Amino acid sequence: MKIRKDDIVVVEGGVHKRERGYRGKVLKVFPKTERVIVEGANLRKKHMKSDGMNRQAGIIDIEGSIHISNVALYCDKCKKGVRTGKMFLADGKKVRYCKQCGEIFDN
Repeated sequence: MKIRKDDIVVVEGGVHKRERGYRGKVLKVFPKTERVIVEGANLRKKHMKSDGMNRQAGIIDIEGSIHISNVALYCDKCKKGVRTGKMFLADGKKVRYCKQCGEIFDN
């Protein structure tokens, strides 16, 4: 998959208009369903029961999943969400890079 956990992504669509352009960190990736959970994006209300001493009952906000086609990897050099490609370095390591400026994302 082009998006991995702990990547910084830009939400481009598929959610509320107010969240388009939102930049956040990927918390979880679901490869089978091609969905990701982005920190602070696509918030949903969930009614939770108390489970004893650990959690208080009430309504909490949780992040919903977003389809991977609606997010783009954020490039620090370009300052926007970009398309990515894959290439091999001289030492044989496979890395992702920005198709616009050529910056390498994987260290």
